[in-house]
Amino acid sequence: MLFHRQPILTESDVVLGRQAVGRAMAEVGAREVRRIRLVTAVSEIFRNALRYGGGGEAVIFLDRVTKAVLVECRDNGPGIEDTALAMRDGYTSGKGLGMGLGGAQRLTDAFELHSRPNEGTRVRMMSRA
Repeated sequence: MLFHRQPILTESDVVLGRQAVGRAMAEVGAREVRRIRLVTAVSEIFRNALRYGGGGEAVIFLDRVTKAVLVECRDNGPGIEDTALAMRDGYTSGKGLGMGLGGAQRLTDAFELHSRPNEGTRVRMMSRA
């Protein structure tokens, strides 16, 4: 079920998106530690969409039956040339520590990254309560 749709065009949108993910996790009865893990993961991905993708959109779904929250974030930026390299800890295309994508993956129950140069990036993450 669609829970929330959030444009990611400003830093305030990142915050609103994080809050919506936290509410969605609460709706499925997630413990606080599970909520914090997913909120931390989406924060990284939403900021990447803003910083590297020029903005995008996040869509949050929840499934009360399986007690899961699915978040999809898309941008229309330059894309990622080598996604395997980008997922490695220590790799950064900016000034960060290079823990973002891999760290986000470790914080979720399921994580998919799809990107091609000049086609933008789509990240799907799922966590259960």
